Amino acid sequence: MEEKLQAFQRILEILDRLRVECPWDKKQTNESLRIHTIEETMELADAIIKDDTQNIKIELGDVLLHVLFYAKIADEKNQFNIADVCNALSDKLIYRHPHIFGATEANTADDVARNWEILKLQERKNKTVLEGVPSSLPSIIKAHRIQDKARNVGFDWSKREEVWDKVKEEINEVQTEIDHMEQNKIEEEFGDLMFSLINAARLYHVDPDNALERTNQKFIRRFNYIESHLKEAGKSFEEAGLQEMDRLWNEAKQKGL
Repeated sequence: MEEKLQAFQRILEILDRLRVECPWDKKQTNESLRIHTIEETMELADAIIKDDTQNIKIELGDVLLHVLFYAKIADEKNQFNIADVCNALSDKLIYRHPHIFGATEANTADDVARNWEILKLQERKNKTVLEGVPSSLPSIIKAHRIQDKARNVGFDWSKREEVWDKVKEEINEVQTEIDHMEQNKIEEEFGDLMFSLINAARLYHVDPDNALERTNQKFIRRFNYIESHLKEAGKSFEEAGLQEMDRLWNEAKQKGL
């Protein structure tokens, strides 16, 4: 513990000095840091999906720097400091874990999640269940969080297998609108289909954003394989044609790419 406290003190002292001596650090504000915070968070997410331990450590440090920076700016304005941030977090964790720090019983992770949502509603009595989902979240993540929050208050399928009837229903509705060629309705039904697939992923304990990103990375690897082999053969995509590209795709697949 002493080693961790010393490391935390060291970074605080470094940030204090940078804020005074570094021209770039001196001019930063909450607004100027915001886009960098989003970028650093995305870089951390990339490292996590790649299971890159070394870069996870590095990117966690970058995200931590931003947390400390925002607290430093607030401290300069006499609003709050990093101790206030830590104490507020500690208080919240204790309050939202009454099964650990109180007499409430919660024997499963689902029990804990339900209690968490109930306590959050009690904290903000003018809020609804879904208002806690940030509007700026990417759509796939937002859909997953919306469904998860609804589940935590009991609005969910009684049996997860039932979701596949809904998926099939949405596929049929997409096909119907495609036949009618009404673009707005096609888009709406595609949205419903994607929402139902995200719901299915949630019910089977699959993170849909992680799953899609893994497929994105797989596609990139296999497509890069096609491109590099065509370049080696001195061919363009047009010269190769779809049949040869399919052959190279299957070759990449067989190689485990």
